[in-house]
Amino acid sequence: MRVRAISWVGVKTDSYQSMRDFFAGVAGLPLDYERPDFAVFRLPSGDKIEVFGPESSDPPEQFAVEKVVASLLVENIDEAIATLHRADVELIGPKEGGGAYFWQHFRLPDGKIFELVQDDGYRTVGSAAV
Repeated sequence: MRVRAISWVGVKTDSYQSMRDFFAGVAGLPLDYERPDFAVFRLPSGDKIEVFGPESSDPPEQFAVEKVVASLLVENIDEAIATLHRADVELIGPKEGGGAYFWQHFRLPDGKIFELVQDDGYRTVGSAAV
C-alpha cells in the first residue's frame, strides 16, 4: 500500500453552525456542498474537510470512537484493502462509493477508525499533492 496524502478529515460536532462558520469564515475555505447538518469544504489542494452535525446521516461506525476521522488517499483501494487483510487489520463495513470515489473504514491498532480513499479526481504532480 502506498499512501499518497491525507485527502479528507471528518469532524463530528454538536456545534454544527459554529464549526461550519469557522471553516467558511475564519479559515476562508470555499463551501463545496451543503445539506442540513452537513457541509463539505474543499481546500486548494483538493483535500476536503467535512463537518457532520448531530443530525447528519454519517455512517454510525465512522465516529463511534473518535469525533475526528482522517482518510488516507491510496492509488488502488482494492490493493490497499488486500494489504490490510494480509496484516489482519479489521475492516469496518463494506467498501463504499462509486464512479471515481471509493472508501473503506478500518480500525487502527489503538482502536481508532480511519478510512482508505481512492479518489481518481484527486490531482497530484509527481508524488506531491497540489
